[in-house]
Amino acid sequence: MQPCHNCQTVIDEYILDKRLEPLRDLTVDDFGLCADCVTIVADACVECGGAVYVPDGESETPDFCPACRADRIERTGHDPGWHRDSASA
Repeated sequence: MQPCHNCQTVIDEYILDKRLEPLRDLTVDDFGLCADCVTIVADACVECGGAVYVPDGESETPDFCPACRADRIERTGHDPGWHRDSASA
């Protein structure tokens, strides 16, 4: 069991798994935050329309879900980051 990168409590994998269901291809093993330190925002990814996650303390909702960001990196070799810039919109 791993500690949350934010609050250092042990990550409850069952609760986190339930929260991560809307995020395609993301599992507890890929995640360093507990369910209490993250917000899941449905329908926010500009690429697939899927969910994104926002760690507590962050004010901006990402434009890309983790899977679409990884797909772009694999396809183009370029990391678009979490936010779409105005030039590519």
